[in-house]
Amino acid sequence: VKLMRVVFIIVCFFYTETIAETRPLTKIIVLGDSLVSGFGLDQKNSFPRQLEFTLGELSENIKVINAGVSGDTTTGGLSRIEWVLEEKVDIVIIVLGSNDMLRGIPPEIVRDNLNSIIKILKTKNIKILLCGMKASRNLGENYTNLFDKLYLDLAEKHNIDLYPFFLEQVALNPKYNQDDLMHPNKEGIKII
Repeated sequence: VKLMRVVFIIVCFFYTETIAETRPLTKIIVLGDSLVSGFGLDQKNSFPRQLEFTLGELSENIKVINAGVSGDTTTGGLSRIEWVLEEKVDIVIIVLGSNDMLRGIPPEIVRDNLNSIIKILKTKNIKILLCGMKASRNLGENYTNLFDKLYLDLAEKHNIDLYPFFLEQVALNPKYNQDDLMHPNKEGIKII
């Protein structure tokens, strides 16, 4: 619900008081990993499809594009950002970092990659929503502190919107996750 409110505010930024039929199409790309691609789910239950369905209740002129790749890291997201942006887009939601954390990639590298993605989007005047991740507590206090803080730091540095934790109310809850406890089930996606 919180994430939906943030996206709703961003989408409303693009609309005027004109009637729906005259509004231009708003394109939203969700750049991410398996949390975005819909790993283990029917595509109709993936986060981008559910977001498009929910926002479609506000306007028929919203298209959400799934740019999620299972296993992707921030390095992968950076390497493919230019071709993801080949068509005109208004908003990019960034959901990257969980695989970096699971692989123990240094937070400085994660920060640098996300910073580069954000800079590319800003040069193209694309509105950005950065979705944060949280580090597993078994990676040590230093890693956890650095990783958890980097999303807020980037949002403040670039003055962009931040949803602090993409898996808020869903992470590690068996009711809202698939058997691996890492990927949300369709009920978890609804909460997100």
